[in-house]
Amino acid sequence: MQKRIIGDNRPDPVSLTAQQLNLEELADVEVSSEGTEHPIEAALLSGFSRGWRAGMPGKQAIRLLFKQAQPVKCIQLDFLESAIARTQEYVVRISQDNGQSFREIVRQQWNFNPQGCTAASEQHAVDLPAVSIIELHITPDISDSSAFASLEKMRVF
Repeated sequence: MQKRIIGDNRPDPVSLTAQQLNLEELADVEVSSEGTEHPIEAALLSGFSRGWRAGMPGKQAIRLLFKQAQPVKCIQLDFLESAIARTQEYVVRISQDNGQSFREIVRQQWNFNPQGCTAASEQHAVDLPAVSIIELHITPDISDSSAFASLEKMRVF
């Protein structure tokens, strides 16, 4: 049993013990669109100063296709929005059978506001022995289809 004190700001134990997957070697990526100055690699790989940004407004999808099924313990997602107030929703789904079926892991909404909350960082702890596909679907603003999706960082452990 793991114990945490409510309000404790220490890092999640999953991120301290699990090894980050090398997505560059282990997976191919599909993305619904990307801006020329903000490619998807900027969110998935280290060494970039800015994350991914969609090349067109509206709902977007990012799909990691593992070359061989991988054990997954944690999916970390970081979002930044300092320009406009919006309510974003994202859904993470996984497949353990190369896309024959998918299971929703998380569906979450987050309110961004330039005068208040401009960042969201989530670690979704899972215990999946063999994942073949991870899908991230982003609705950048649930009330405005002209908003652009972005993702600062996605890490898989």
